Amino acid sequence: MAGFAGSCRAGPEIRDAAREIAVVGREVDLRDAPRTSGDAHPALAPVSKNCSTKGMPLRIERRLTGVLVPVFALRGRHDLGIGDVGAVREMTDWCAERGIGVLQLLPIHETGDDHSPYNAISSIALDPTALDLSPEALPELTRRDRLRNLKKGEVEALTEGPVRYREVKALKQRLLRAAFDASTEEGKGKTAKSAAFEAFVKAESSWLGDYALFRALMGRNGCGALWESWPEVHRTPESARAWVAALPTKARAEFVREARFHAWVQWVAFRQWTAARGHARRRGVALMGDIPFGIGRCSADVWAERALFDLRWSCGAPPETFFKPDLFTEKWGQNWGVPLYRWDRMREDGGAWWRRRVAATARIFDLFRVDHVLGFYRVYAFPWPPQENGDYVHLDLEQAKAKAGDLPRFWPESDEREESRASNRLHGEAWLRTVLEAAGESGVVAEDLGFVPDYVRPSLASLAIPGFKIPLFERMTDGAWTPAESYPPLSVATFATHDHEPLAALWEKWACDPKGALEARRAADWAGWGKRDLPPTLASELQAAFCRKLLGSPSWLAAFMITDLLGLKQRFNAPGPMSESNWTERLPCAVRDLGKEADPAARLAAIGSLQR
Repeated sequence: MAGFAGSCRAGPEIRDAAREIAVVGREVDLRDAPRTSGDAHPALAPVSKNCSTKGMPLRIERRLTGVLVPVFALRGRHDLGIGDVGAVREMTDWCAERGIGVLQLLPIHETGDDHSPYNAISSIALDPTALDLSPEALPELTRRDRLRNLKKGEVEALTEGPVRYREVKALKQRLLRAAFDASTEEGKGKTAKSAAFEAFVKAESSWLGDYALFRALMGRNGCGALWESWPEVHRTPESARAWVAALPTKARAEFVREARFHAWVQWVAFRQWTAARGHARRRGVALMGDIPFGIGRCSADVWAERALFDLRWSCGAPPETFFKPDLFTEKWGQNWGVPLYRWDRMREDGGAWWRRRVAATARIFDLFRVDHVLGFYRVYAFPWPPQENGDYVHLDLEQAKAKAGDLPRFWPESDEREESRASNRLHGEAWLRTVLEAAGESGVVAEDLGFVPDYVRPSLASLAIPGFKIPLFERMTDGAWTPAESYPPLSVATFATHDHEPLAALWEKWACDPKGALEARRAADWAGWGKRDLPPTLASELQAAFCRKLLGSPSWLAAFMITDLLGLKQRFNAPGPMSESNWTERLPCAVRDLGKEADPAARLAAIGSLQR
């Protein structure tokens, strides 16, 4: 699919008024800029995989070991209550020292009030909360300004226990604003003249103008990204720009400065993350990112490009046998709240929205995981938003249809008819080819878990896209775990994703449940434990047997959640219900101390070499 520019221009009278003020380096109406498939300035250009850095290029025939760590969970030397880019660099060094060739992260885009990396407020903007605000990483923030904006004992309190998002975000915003003020001539209101910043603004105009305006309006309206609750004049980019242009001079200048601040933060974010990628490459470690299938309803993308989304439907996943965290999920499935795509409208410009999104990810990551790849083939959707889930828990199908006007179902079509299955496969392959084209030299991995139609994995193989092999889900006809030796090379083998319980927690659950004894024995047999008694907890020797079996599989990538590698029981997310503990768990010690305490050290020693 060849993309071409599409524009949505304001009238000439609005554009003329808009050009009186500079928002993020150009004018209020940045929609005059042609929409490209991901043009970037040289500083953000993808690094060639044919470079001479150790451990590159990535090749399917060269087996690698990976470790998955959410950024928020890391404890870095200078963090302020949440993992940051500096901690990612430290984790990169930790991986390099142990022969681990891939560091896998969750999505790093800016999150909303639920803090879920899979419900971002932008498909491209990076999360300011993950920025390294140490003097070395952010020279615009002077030591004096840093101390002036820190309350006594604030950092010490925030770095204890799980992430406290409200306080952490507030602190980082204070510090970033101080750095922005310092970068604009001691806060006297003059715009930044950095050539690099201006080049960034120009190169990223296809999304940055809308995003900066959206973020400024979030602050103005005081209700976060809930744009459907904003005053009518703020609910579309066109009317919002007209409103800005009509503001009195002083108020307009203040608003413009606010929008410019958010653009500046993105410049800093891309600067830090591209530097982190360069550091990882020099250490021979590939950074692996993650692209969620959906984008939040309360996002700059949906606000700015309404025609690409069907807001009547909310994407999710059908009921299935593994996740049953609550009655609604067990009965109806998972309602994620992300709007359904209007694929027909996206096709009109050759998938430009997806191309921009993928290209931005590929500038930071050597490879990335496509979350819920099944959605490209067909996606389950609900005719009601997740806020109304409780109204449907006890309704039958007839009652639910009467209330909602329809029932949850697959889009574009279900797989019930052979013709539909063939059509869905073609649909998925067409869009995945678009993803592959936009990814350039970055590798693409597909998260193909859940209720998987039998045509999906052959389809992914035909595109040379590795899927996942999770031993717990890979079964033979008698229920035994499929031997790891049978995994195809074109696959990623792992015990769990961020949505699953770590192996240590799962093992204890089996040990406490008489029905779990059979499952524990199946798992132990898969690991080659033999006829030995099963320990009540995941002993280091048994854990090592699991890890060595995974490392010995033919799969191109054997990836471990950091919790499974160190024998920890922390869980990062429980799908389905909203939980305050989701996305907040942090590792028990600093990155530099991971694996040094007696128990994790013994576990790593029992596994032996992690290099494949």
